[in-house]
Amino acid sequence: MPRLALYTFGVLKSPLADPGPLTREFYDIGEDVYRQISRHPGYLAHAEAAAGSRGSHFDLDWGAWGEFAVPAWYGKGRTAETTALAATLSLWTGLRPAFDAIYTGLHREALIRRYDWFEKREHPSYVFWWVSDGVIPTWQDGVSRLQHLHDHGPAPHGFTFHHSFTPDGTPTGVVRPPARPCPAGSP
Repeated sequence: MPRLALYTFGVLKSPLADPGPLTREFYDIGEDVYRQISRHPGYLAHAEAAAGSRGSHFDLDWGAWGEFAVPAWYGKGRTAETTALAATLSLWTGLRPAFDAIYTGLHREALIRRYDWFEKREHPSYVFWWVSDGVIPTWQDGVSRLQHLHDHGPAPHGFTFHHSFTPDGTPTGVVRPPARPCPAGSP
């Protein structure tokens, strides 16, 4: 059964090594968000560096997820002191579970505050694509699909929640939150 791959990428206003309160806050919230999302129904896995790996994102051993890669338009540092990015690579059972995890709980709260930490960019910040069962997407896959999305728009090769596709390439339209029942006594 196909699985859904998700790559996210954002450029931070400050390097990850910045001791300032906003960077510390981003780290703290990020750890809690990962914990919460990893328990969400439909979540399968995310890229993690091998135990004992040291250095910046670029120096870590990511195992089957491949060598760490970033879009060509990322122009900030690549050392532990200068890296100013946040990137994730994950696997999901489908669009609805990913949507529910991303737009609820702590992650939703973090999204509301994203411009406290991230630079505004013209490039998309995430891309989805379907992979065959047993396939582990790589960082390079995510980068190339994000670039393709930017250059060509949504397609089965790379898409968003708003313009999504089924595993066979059929457009699915907009993924929306489930309808909420009206409170008693409301029209």
